[in-house]
Formats: sequence, C-alpha cells, structure tokens
Amino acid sequence: MICWFDSDKKLSGSGKFILRHTTKEVKAIVTEICYKVDINTLHKVEDDLTFSLNDIGRIKVRTSAPLIADSYKSNRITGSFVLIDELTNATVAAGMII
Repeated sequence: MICWFDSDKKLSGSGKFILRHTTKEVKAIVTEICYKVDINTLHKVEDDLTFSLNDIGRIKVRTSAPLIADSYKSNRITGSFVLIDELTNATVAAGMII
C-alpha cells in the first residue's frame, strides 16, 4: 500500500524509482497498479488507476536486489519504504509492505 506525495507528477502504469528501505536503496519498477482506495468509503477503485496527490492504493514493485522485509503489521521499521524519483530525487510516495 502506498500514499502518493507528488503533486506535479502522477503515477500511471509503470514507473522507475529508487526504493529506500531502512538503510538500503535499490532501483525499483512499479510493475502493476492493483487498485486505489476511496478514502470516503474505503472501497477499492479498480477503474481509475492513476495516482495523484494523497491517493492511497496497492501496487506491485520489482526491485533490482532482494530486500529483507517484514509486514508493516509485524514491524513498522522493516515493513515500510519510500519511493524516490530517479530524476528529481524527490520523495514521491511512502509505502507499507503487506
């Protein structure tokens, strides 16, 4: 699950990012946007798969190196990450590992 932070750039389809998990940074590609969450009803939205500012939803990510991670429910530190734009070095999203 991620929360999108960037007001200028939207996430639609796949994208290349740097994934920062604890002290490790790896290159990452968003392979699939599964769904967004309607924050008013908490229902899945599967027909609009473009993330803009403050959108929350589930994505699938492929990394260039393996990461040792826990679920966010078990351990908040090793179960969280941030996505950083490769070009601007701006933090574009924060995520929780399910």
